[in-house]
Amino acid sequence: MNMKKQAKNEMEITLEHLAKELQNIRTGRANPGMVENLFVEVYGAQMKVKEVASITCPEPRQLLISPFDQNNSSSIGKSIEKANLGFVPIVEANLVRINIPPMDDNLRKEMVKLLHKKREEGKISIRHVRAKFNKLAKADSNLTDDDVKHHEKEIQVLTDDFCTQVDKICEVKENEISTI
Repeated sequence: MNMKKQAKNEMEITLEHLAKELQNIRTGRANPGMVENLFVEVYGAQMKVKEVASITCPEPRQLLISPFDQNNSSSIGKSIEKANLGFVPIVEANLVRINIPPMDDNLRKEMVKLLHKKREEGKISIRHVRAKFNKLAKADSNLTDDDVKHHEKEIQVLTDDFCTQVDKICEVKENEISTI
């Protein structure tokens, strides 16, 4: 596989990672990503909520967690309370209901700040990939100076493209956060 394809693959992985990170940033709407990766103690082991229950959004501001084993409802509720996410789980007989309170302006500003931080981290990761492959090209004794320059231009085009994609993804997320 040539260096350009390898660089593109690594940049795509970075973009996917950013998208997963952004799922955890709170918007005005309920999102299973808010709780799916929380750990809950069941059967004497730590497991993620998504491994022991299904998570749905029956309404825009509500999450419904249905444990596969009904005995785990209270454990899931306790782990959500411990996580201190800003909402209180309501443990019913065989499910956990979470009503998501509306976000105030201060919380929206905090979420936008966090989003901007994640955006910059994503761009930095993409630039690290660029630097890595430019360094590899310079170290390759089979490449002429012209080949190295051509390679650097190709990698820069990829870098610019992926940084633009990061901006677009983050812009969509910022609109979600800002929408009341």
